[in-house]
Amino acid sequence: MSTRAAALDRGFPGWLILLGALTAIGPLSIDMYLPALPGLERDLAASPGAAGLTLAAFFTGMGAGQLFWGPLSDRFGRKPPLYAGLALFALASLGCALSDSITALTFWRVLQALGGSAGMVIARAVVRDRCAARESARAFSMLLLVMGLAPILAPLLGAWLDDALGWRAIFLLLTIFALACLLAIHFGLAESHDSRHEPPLSLVGTLRGYTDLLVSRPFLGYTLSSGLAMAGLFAYITGSPFVLIELAGIPATYFGWIFGVNALGFVAASQLNARALKNHEPSRLLRRALWVPALTGGALALLAGNGLFSVPSLLLGLFFYISSLGFIMPNASANALATHGQRAGSASALLGALQFGLATLAGLGISALHDGSALPLTLLLALCGIGAWGAHRWLLHPHESRHG
Repeated sequence: MSTRAAALDRGFPGWLILLGALTAIGPLSIDMYLPALPGLERDLAASPGAAGLTLAAFFTGMGAGQLFWGPLSDRFGRKPPLYAGLALFALASLGCALSDSITALTFWRVLQALGGSAGMVIARAVVRDRCAARESARAFSMLLLVMGLAPILAPLLGAWLDDALGWRAIFLLLTIFALACLLAIHFGLAESHDSRHEPPLSLVGTLRGYTDLLVSRPFLGYTLSSGLAMAGLFAYITGSPFVLIELAGIPATYFGWIFGVNALGFVAASQLNARALKNHEPSRLLRRALWVPALTGGALALLAGNGLFSVPSLLLGLFFYISSLGFIMPNASANALATHGQRAGSASALLGALQFGLATLAGLGISALHDGSALPLTLLLALCGIGAWGAHRWLLHPHESRHG
């Protein structure tokens, strides 16, 4: 057993805890200020729904920013881009707190996302630097503990801060959090990438690197299978409030509990995955897990399309779909990065950007297909689940057959 594997067996090593904090930047920045959106609109004299544009702006910046930081981390090492990204995030968070209009807030939210995306993309690259494929999958599973708990805890913290101190306090806390991460990185995270022999950074070289990744069947297969499955998660986030609250008549307070139970299923599955990886290869676990969203999404779409929609079947299907991501995301990410060690930053960047892009399309699809029924949500879940299974089958089955 390797030293890294032994450290993971003992629990969360210090470097992984720090990477978990960096990974949490995205969920904290998204979920913590959601309860404050109505008050934020009133305070800034914005039109109804305008605050939602700040969320869309953040998603755009988060997806695009990863493509910027990945190549930089390959060329200059992991820590210098992290310093720059977190400094930008801290500055932009302070700008958000001091904004006097919705336009200014949207501008600072874009910069905040651009800076915060460094933490997400480089955290994955550092895991790849330090761990082989199976150990990487275990580390990603442990990081998903943070990703799963953040949507539960962040809104509670945001609501408390909004009630006690106002919405600006949320962004001040994010500023402090970023500065604390900066200090922790400086003193507690060793550089994991030797960049002394890297070629000079250029636009042509960066685009060529991304092109090479896109034509790699293994990388594209693992990325699309995880990205499409994750897109189903965003379809659920976008479409489930209408279906469960408006259509099914479930009280909003109960909806929060449903959301929490699904998040806990996601977390529990990721930790079961970490245990299963002690005896099984991540590719094998991924192959089996991808059947779950394909079957559950397809079944829900068939029921809704034939007028057999029921709340229990929807809740059960959503639970299994979301929980399966606890197996899919870490194993797919580890395998996507496994053969691109020297370019782990660029590979992590393209992986994250494609996932965010597919997730955004799923959210737009829910809005475009909205017809007052549960069919758009179930149809998107089916397309994403079956698409994830199909991408793996088409792009990866020949590759995995040749490599055992």
